[in-house]
Amino acid sequence: MTETTSTSRQRTGAGDAPPLVRAVNVMKSFHGNEVLKGIDLTVHRGEVVVLLGPSGSGKTTFLRCINQLETIDGGRIWVDGELMGYREDDKGHLHHLTDKQVAAQRRDIGMVFQRFNLFPHKTALENLIEAPMQVKGISKKEATARAHELLEHVGLADKPSAYPGALSGGQQQRVAIARALAMDPKLMLFDEPTSALDPELVGEVLRVMRDLAKAGMTMIVVTHEMGFAREVADHVVFMDAGVVCEEGTAREVIGNPQQERTKSFLRRMRSEEQQERQDEQDLEQA
Repeated sequence: MTETTSTSRQRTGAGDAPPLVRAVNVMKSFHGNEVLKGIDLTVHRGEVVVLLGPSGSGKTTFLRCINQLETIDGGRIWVDGELMGYREDDKGHLHHLTDKQVAAQRRDIGMVFQRFNLFPHKTALENLIEAPMQVKGISKKEATARAHELLEHVGLADKPSAYPGALSGGQQQRVAIARALAMDPKLMLFDEPTSALDPELVGEVLRVMRDLAKAGMTMIVVTHEMGFAREVADHVVFMDAGVVCEEGTAREVIGNPQQERTKSFLRRMRSEEQQERQDEQDLEQA
C-alpha cells in the first residue's frame, strides 16, 4: 500500500462524519508522576494512526486510557460520540460510570497487547468464542462459525484445536488479533504487538494488520516498526515525556521531522535497524 493509497483510505473513511475517537487535554499521573500532560488526538473512521516515541513517553498509557483500563485524571475522551468512563451532568461535572457501564463501553474496542494474554488452558478456537458467547450472548454455533472465519483470515485455519503453548509467538499474536476481532469492534488498539516476537515472526503479524487497514478498520497502533508506519499510517503522532511533540503524515513526521526530539528518536531507530540488518548478515555468513 502506498502513501497515496493510505491517504485515499482516510478520505473515504472520514468524509463529513464526526471522528470515531476524540481526545481533548487528556492527563494521567501515577503517584505524582505526570505521564500524560494534556494529549489531544482525533481519529476518523477507517483511519490508521501510529503513535511513535521512546519508552516512557506515555503511548501505552494513552491507549489504556482510551478503553478505560486506566482512568484519566483530566480531559475527556469520546469514542463514537460516547464519553468514555464518565457521564457529564447539566453543570459540566463528571461522574464515574459503574464497572458494568465501563465494561459495556469496552465491548466496541478491541485491544492487542505486547504479550498475547491468551487463556493457556483453552484452544485457539475456545479463546475466540469465549467473549462473544459470555459478553454478547451469541450462540456457540454462531460464535464457532465466526471464529473459524477469523482464524482463516489470520492464516491459522489449521490451528483451531491448538493450545497457545503449542503455537509460535507470531501465531499466538495472530490468535490474539482474531480474538479481538471476534467482538466486531469499531476500533482496534495495538500496543507494540510485535515487540515480544522474534524478528522472523514480526512480518506475519504485520501482514494481518496491513490487511485490517486495507479493509477499513480504524486502528491506533503503538509501534517501532518504521516500515509499517510509512506504508500504512494515515497519521503519525510522535510523543515524548507525556506530550505530543509532532504529528502529520508519515512523509512529514518520519521523512521530514521538524522537532529535534523527533529527529533524535528517528536517528536512533535507523541505527538500531542498521545494526539488526548487520547482525542478520553476520549470522548468514557464519
